Amino acid sequence: MKNPCTPFRAAAVAATCLALAGCQRMSDTGAAASSAATPTPPRASLGIRPAGDTEIQPDLGQVSPELQQVFAHIDEHVDEHVETFQKWIQQPSISNSGEGIPESAEMVKGFFEQLGCQESRVYDVGVTEWGAQGNPVVYARCDEGAPHTLVIYWMYDTMPVTQPDVWIAPPFEGRLVEQAPFKKVLVGRGATNSKGPQIVQWNALMSMKAVTGKLPVNLIFVAEGDEERMSIGFRQFVKDHPELFAGAEAMYRFGSQGFSGGGELSGGSEGCVYVELTTSGTRWGRGPTVSDIHGGNKRSVDSPAWRHIQMLKTLVSEDGNKVLIDGFYANMEPLSPAEMAKLEAAATGVKLDVAAKNLGVARFIADDPLEYLKMARYGTSMNLDGIWGGNMYAGGAGAILPNKITSKHNFRYIPNMDGIDITKKLRAHLDAHGYQDVEMKVIGDVPWAKMRYDTDVAKALMKTYDIFKIPYGAPPTQETILGPYWPAYLFAGRGEKLDIPIVGGAAGYGSNAHAANEFYVIEGAGKVYGIAGAEKSIATFFYNYAQMAGPSPAPTTTN
Repeated sequence: MKNPCTPFRAAAVAATCLALAGCQRMSDTGAAASSAATPTPPRASLGIRPAGDTEIQPDLGQVSPELQQVFAHIDEHVDEHVETFQKWIQQPSISNSGEGIPESAEMVKGFFEQLGCQESRVYDVGVTEWGAQGNPVVYARCDEGAPHTLVIYWMYDTMPVTQPDVWIAPPFEGRLVEQAPFKKVLVGRGATNSKGPQIVQWNALMSMKAVTGKLPVNLIFVAEGDEERMSIGFRQFVKDHPELFAGAEAMYRFGSQGFSGGGELSGGSEGCVYVELTTSGTRWGRGPTVSDIHGGNKRSVDSPAWRHIQMLKTLVSEDGNKVLIDGFYANMEPLSPAEMAKLEAAATGVKLDVAAKNLGVARFIADDPLEYLKMARYGTSMNLDGIWGGNMYAGGAGAILPNKITSKHNFRYIPNMDGIDITKKLRAHLDAHGYQDVEMKVIGDVPWAKMRYDTDVAKALMKTYDIFKIPYGAPPTQETILGPYWPAYLFAGRGEKLDIPIVGGAAGYGSNAHAANEFYVIEGAGKVYGIAGAEKSIATFFYNYAQMAGPSPAPTTTN
């Protein structure tokens, strides 16, 4: 593992050295700077307003004096907390390319060590079942001598930057800008997915330790570097090391408010399976077979690229919204009456024009709020995530007849569908339509997972929302997926060894995940809290859970 203090780029050094105790800042020549010879200049204040322009505040009548001291500490140190956030953004961690992954893993390990975790380690997970090398998993255990133990899930990887010219600020700068209605948001890759919500957790935990010297619960941290690669390394790690989670009663996952101020209440997950399809002249037996050739040869040579496009047309309807693979929709579990009632209630508050504007789309497929919610929360789809081959240069010209073209696709699916079954049906469809030569590679599969919300950990979050005056919809009483894609199944008992209750949510807000100008709100406005309010909500959650959790149960496992 590369030493995190090796100068690999200035921003990365600054970020890593912040988290790792004893790491000295390096000069341009690589020598350690002498603080005695060169006094450190006073830090310029960012002038962050902890309350921003929020119209709501937590009910302090429900907050203990000790927790109020934590709140005060957060307000007093909010500038430093934002600077930590900026330095974390300045460290790239792109799992698809590998850029900054080893350094980021060490930086996360440093965060956990600075928190005082007795054990903190970077695990090399090796080659995964899908044939690719998994990215490191960072594990830490913080024993506070408390009666209850929570698992905290993190992901330290982010998506690549695909459209740098569209960003209003460099994606790895962490610049603060005004974005109505918020006076300050932080723009950067990973700001909302998911470095912002996670550094908010860390800031809250550090504030609790600073004020009280301890945390109200024991923590087990697990941070993966493959979430954007179908969690292939994380899957391998959890399967290989279930014993590392012994004693865990529940899991708390990062989360946030919506733009309107409503609180997220998640824990389960939809399913997602990811594949690559490749058409080549070599496999087809027509067109270029060795390399790309001059495009002028199209007059007399077949094109694998056009064949690929014709193949894709057989997979979805003309508008791309219906999957035409035989049997794709089989085994779909219908919405329960309780789930349907929840969607109907939520639909009354949905303004599709506002939602579309916030997402950066012209409009949604459906014009009815209820149909939109059914699609967005319980829908299925086949997406074309990317396609490449031949002349990939923007602008200009250059005649190329590609010998190979590849497209990426993710299928979203729900109970009781099966991701691997979907790939088998895809293969059968291609073969039946005369495309036996098209290669299919499974990148990974993350099955769906259901979760209950009548648990202590979910009740602790709902009580937090009540204290912070954040509205949330009461969850169905039975198990439901009720959450976006993430590898919940590894801890939710879906054929794995671990089965614990999970909840995710907090105050605070960010948006533009996987898109240009990803951001996280620093100074809140209206019914949306900023970073200080988000940190206070997380501290409140931990205190709530410590008070509400019943006797420590033995860890639940399934074979």
